[in-house]
Amino acid sequence: MMIGLHQKMKAAHQLLKEENRRLDEQINLLTISNQDLTRKFEDLKFAKSLAGVNEDSHEAKIKINRLVREIDKCISLLNK
Repeated sequence: MMIGLHQKMKAAHQLLKEENRRLDEQINLLTISNQDLTRKFEDLKFAKSLAGVNEDSHEAKIKINRLVREIDKCISLLNK
């Protein structure tokens, strides 16, 4: 009786571990998808601000300045 109960609990535990692994994989996939969508959203906001759709061009100027600084850093690293 105890052995049978132990076997049932062991099987249930294994099923739960497998479901947990599957859910972890799903979380990872959704996290990657969320990051991709966030990047696309930021790109779209930037494109709209450059196109003049968004009245606030301050955000576009900030992003352009950041990109220019990154490019300058890369150029200085290449010149070393």
